[in-house]
Amino acid sequence: MRQLDRLVLKELVGPWLFGVAIFTVLIMAGTYLFRITDFLAQGVSLLLVGQLTMLLLPGVMAKTFSMAMLLATLLSFGRLSSDSEVVALRAAGASIGRIMVPVGVFGLIVAIVTFFFNERLVPQAALGATALQAELNKNIDARSFRAVVYTHVEEGKVKALVTAKDFSLRNQTLTGAVVVTYDKKDKPSYTLHANQLRFVNDRNWEMTDGGVLQSYDGRDHIILEGKTWPRQIEEQRFTPQDLLTASLRDLDSFSMAQMREQIERARQSPSVDPGQIANLEYGYYNKVALPLAAFVFGLVGAPLGIRNHRTGAAVGFWLSVIIIFGYMMLANAMAIVAKGGAVPAWLASFLPLVIGTAFAGVTISRRNKG
Repeated sequence: MRQLDRLVLKELVGPWLFGVAIFTVLIMAGTYLFRITDFLAQGVSLLLVGQLTMLLLPGVMAKTFSMAMLLATLLSFGRLSSDSEVVALRAAGASIGRIMVPVGVFGLIVAIVTFFFNERLVPQAALGATALQAELNKNIDARSFRAVVYTHVEEGKVKALVTAKDFSLRNQTLTGAVVVTYDKKDKPSYTLHANQLRFVNDRNWEMTDGGVLQSYDGRDHIILEGKTWPRQIEEQRFTPQDLLTASLRDLDSFSMAQMREQIERARQSPSVDPGQIANLEYGYYNKVALPLAAFVFGLVGAPLGIRNHRTGAAVGFWLSVIIIFGYMMLANAMAIVAKGGAVPAWLASFLPLVIGTAFAGVTISRRNKG
């Protein structure tokens, strides 16, 4: 049986690599091509556009690993069945279930690789891409600002309200910032108007160009110079990443640990919409669901690839596109339902996998009887 395993694994590797390449090109072209060419048309240097493309690439590739698994099994088992090798294996006593074992093993390997790829490489690259795009837009249009409103909450109490005219994630600065602090009785105490705040480290911020401090009772009005932080205001312990939470759209920017932290902070913040919290929770569980899709797609594609007559490779490709499209439609519908609060985020994330696994089980059983 080791020869069976080697035969199937050898058949899967090449088509899987081909699938990663072809799906990466298709998704990059369909999602980012217009944006990239628009930057070039606006006069952005080819070097910066190339840098942006490389930063966008890991997030796209992580999504293609599972898709490529489906294509690889469809193409591989299509070839094996067309050359009557599946018939030979079954005649030698191997059931369809046994033939699926190396497929499941390869699917689990791809799932593990996808998970670590998505955890280690994708967040940094996605965050860098977000920051670079914001800077490129600002360079193209000087009027392009990224305003921010953030409520800093600790232990269920509002500590400060932060607003800024412009937020640069790349430079980690807030321009035209206003910080309103609250006392222990939840009443406004001081307002700090800072020309620019810059994130230093350990969640600490410093002023780079002075500002004005005013007390809410009107007794204090102090003009601040340089980097002096007023003693009347506690140092603000939040990160630039925290500022992304309320308006976050690209969930690739966070690892699971970072996303869990953002979820906890969002739950404590009254300014964050419950739908956004549900969206973060869906993204959190999807960090596991996305890699596991490689395992499920493998078990779905392999029995579907077994055919009794000779067909071209194009059939496997289009069948994979149809299945992936259906899976994505179901996943997007679940994301919308979860954001509306109709179902828990964990159920919305894993339900498509459960359906896919059930479908794979039925298909394998039927092929085994056939």
